[in-house]
Amino acid sequence: MDRKTQGTLEMGAAMAISGTIGWFVVQSGLPALQVVFWRCAFGAVTLGLVCWAMGLLRGVLTWRTALWAGLGGVAIVTNWLLLFGAYSHASISVATAVYNTQPFMLVVFGALLFGERITLAKLGWLATAFAGMLLIVQARPGAGAPGSHYALGVAMALGAAFFWAVASVIAKRLTGTPPHLIALVQVAVGVLMLAPFAQLGTPPQGASTWLILITLGVVHTGVMYILLYGAVQKLPTFLQGALSFIYPVVAIAVDFAAFGHRLQPAQWLGAAAILLAAAAMNLQATRPRPPAARAAPPDPRST
Repeated sequence: MDRKTQGTLEMGAAMAISGTIGWFVVQSGLPALQVVFWRCAFGAVTLGLVCWAMGLLRGVLTWRTALWAGLGGVAIVTNWLLLFGAYSHASISVATAVYNTQPFMLVVFGALLFGERITLAKLGWLATAFAGMLLIVQARPGAGAPGSHYALGVAMALGAAFFWAVASVIAKRLTGTPPHLIALVQVAVGVLMLAPFAQLGTPPQGASTWLILITLGVVHTGVMYILLYGAVQKLPTFLQGALSFIYPVVAIAVDFAAFGHRLQPAQWLGAAAILLAAAAMNLQATRPRPPAARAAPPDPRST
């Protein structure tokens, strides 16, 4: 099997795993804070073993790199808290569609922090995504919608996208640092952040709940990141961007199959507008640059 085919399979599997995370979060029946804590705890064990096996635990991480990775961890963990909380208010489908406004948050950050120019094409796609957002926000929840705080769920998904963009900006300062080690620092920060609030004195009950939490940590964090980082080393960026859209498609399908949540026509139109605009932005970002331009590290969208 050639590297490109192997990378495609790894990336596809990583995005498919990400698309099922909403089901596990909802089925756990636990508050988002507890789910994220246990995801970080089991993820830290898994990634710690991987980093140990790869020889990354000694002499690789500097204090400066650890600080930046830790700040990125705060952003990633906040992103997970908001996204998982959004599922119970706006459904997995709607929250995932809104969450895919991430590229546009990066455009704004690029303009504000790095002086990057916003072209007319980018403005057009930003306007398309914003129109899609308005369609989703103003539409009534579909059949089987999970809660009455629909607008809150949309706002939480937007907040999750914002903090993902923050983490992505921080990741630019970590170019050259092994990504598995960055992920380990991030989940370790999550454990430290959330331990005081995770109700450790009254742990989750039931074997099925623990199986869900272990799966979220081992599969949706450890295995998913291993597959993802293996793929980005083998694939061109444009193919990474294209394959990343497996995630929202799987999430919407799982939401319908498992919970019967049906998007209304306006919500379908809004979600399609956001995903189309995000895909166009990805393709724009992967056009060949002049040799002097410095390429940013790959940072595919995932939860």
